[in-house]
Amino acid sequence: MKRRVFASTSLRFRLLLGLLVPVVLFIVLNSISIYRQALGAATTAYDRTLLASAKTIGEQLDVEGYDGAASLQAKVPYSALEAFEADNQSRMYYRVSALDGEMVSGFAELPFWRGSIPDRPPYSALVDFYDDVFRGLPVRVAVLLQPVASERGRSMAVVQVAETLELRETLARRLLLDMLWRQLLLLAVVAAAVVFVVQWATRPVRALGQTLGTRAADDLSPVQAPDLPRELQPVVQALTALMGRLQGLLDHQKRFVRDSAHQLRTPLAVLKVQVQSARRGDMPPEQALAEIATTVDRAAVLANQMLSLAKIEQLRQVPEFERLDLAEAVRQVALDVSPLIAGKALDFELDVQPAFVQAHRWMLQELARNLLHNAIKHSPEGGALTVRVRALGEVAELAIADEGPGIGPELRRRLFAPFAAGDSARGSGLGLAICREIVHTLGGQIALDNRDRARQMPGLDAQVRLPLARS
Repeated sequence: MKRRVFASTSLRFRLLLGLLVPVVLFIVLNSISIYRQALGAATTAYDRTLLASAKTIGEQLDVEGYDGAASLQAKVPYSALEAFEADNQSRMYYRVSALDGEMVSGFAELPFWRGSIPDRPPYSALVDFYDDVFRGLPVRVAVLLQPVASERGRSMAVVQVAETLELRETLARRLLLDMLWRQLLLLAVVAAAVVFVVQWATRPVRALGQTLGTRAADDLSPVQAPDLPRELQPVVQALTALMGRLQGLLDHQKRFVRDSAHQLRTPLAVLKVQVQSARRGDMPPEQALAEIATTVDRAAVLANQMLSLAKIEQLRQVPEFERLDLAEAVRQVALDVSPLIAGKALDFELDVQPAFVQAHRWMLQELARNLLHNAIKHSPEGGALTVRVRALGEVAELAIADEGPGIGPELRRRLFAPFAAGDSARGSGLGLAICREIVHTLGGQIALDNRDRARQMPGLDAQVRLPLARS
């Protein structure tokens, strides 16, 4: 369902989606990265302020005694930290302790530091930074191990300075908002540019659609779109080729209807005259019925052959070919026309070998049937008729040799033209036209040649060559 909905969207929407989604993802990831970097820089800056506060407190310490017997003294008024508090947005607390945690000065509630100094501290001092909670508020704590020395003693003090996070959070929000509106502005500029570019790029497509929409229903002329982008030219070429095929199909249908009306008009007119003559009693009933039957048979043959031509065109437009044995198709047709062969007492020879071609079964049978019918019809009583099928190289060859009169010069000029019958009283002139259309549809060749009367038995050789199908 989702795929169907997406398929119904416009090209403009797809381009916008394909361009803006990666841009939005990049902006989001870039914003997160920049925000983290800015927050890290702000944290480093404020940590430096905490360290400065701790050093200020450490400078105001005094000591009496040495090492374990030393006694630290601190006179640090809270006002000493006010200089480091910014605009009352954050509060600072401190604690001065001995190394063993003994309270010296400051806020006793501030937990004593139990950590360790990093191997590589960020500053040139024995300092550590960590996050904690003091009086229910999150704080950032700087711990400084401060050596204290005087004329009366020497010791080490632990100075802790904690700061609430209001100022840091305010700065982080300010950085985030400042970055977001800039990124949104960038996104808006990109979206506007994409919309403009897409609108401009699809203008030839819309113009082509309007041109095709205003065409007449029967206008299948080639599409002219020189301004269309190079990427869409294959679409125009395919559309032009499709229109060409449709024009050919339409022309063929018009020609078929015209020829059908013209060719069927004659036998129907003859049939009407024969019926009227029979009703008047101009001839005996048996003779009248025989002539009517002959006319009906000719009309039926003509109609069937014209339908065959129409079917060939249909198969050409929508090919449904398969790998078939030409020899098997010829053998089946020869079996079907065997009564005709026996009726003329022909010396019939069938010599076929497997030869597979890519074709439609009806096409192969119709091709063999028309050629055999012609050969039988024009062969003399008791004459020889030979049919051979061979696979020669890359072609399958069908050869039919009869001992008929052959083709005269007058007929050869219009041999494969529709309705060019050698004997109009005995045929419609569509058989060879059907054979030619079938052979051309299958990508082959067809030839009819008279045998040399001076050197051998007169007659006609019909030869069809079709490409062999791949295994």
